[in-house]
Amino acid sequence: MFTGIIESSGTITQIRKEDDNVHFTVAASISSELKIDQSLAHDGVCLTVVALTEDSHTVTAIRETLDRTRLGEWKEGDTVNLERAMQAGARLDGHIVQGHVDTVGECLDVEEAGGSWYYTFRYVPTPEHLLVDKGSVCVNGVSLTVVEPVGDEFKVAIIPYTYEHTNFKDLRPGSKVNLEFDIIGKYIARQMAAYKAL
Repeated sequence: MFTGIIESSGTITQIRKEDDNVHFTVAASISSELKIDQSLAHDGVCLTVVALTEDSHTVTAIRETLDRTRLGEWKEGDTVNLERAMQAGARLDGHIVQGHVDTVGECLDVEEAGGSWYYTFRYVPTPEHLLVDKGSVCVNGVSLTVVEPVGDEFKVAIIPYTYEHTNFKDLRPGSKVNLEFDIIGKYIARQMAAYKAL
């Protein structure tokens, strides 16, 4: 489980394909603190560390992960948001994040707003992808508050710290992002659907 509070950014230094799998090597300041078999969220995707060097780590994405996320679009030199799994007893500063991406969204607009930024995203809505105004959503692994959700679009507000310490500063209209919807909302939506089916 994660919280959506980004610990570090990493840079993809190597991408290696092996059959349907893809191995990504990422150089990051926290790589030296990791262990083999450790779970680490990369742009919100929970991946297992399979190899380590002094200043980098390697993770593997299978076909299912590549199909459901934007990892298949990653290129060498790209910046990714990193978060280690939450420790038991630690503060939950963001919200409950599983590291299981629900869908890929698209950035429609970036609006500067007197030192902060509003980002507008579009996604393909389904009954279980529940967004509510002032609720939580995870975008590229970052825990954020939903602003003005209407139909298949919503906004998030980004403060300068988040802008500087995540890959939000690299997003432009047309950029794809990983989206994970709030787990509580997903369970509520599933229960409502089951109730309506009775």
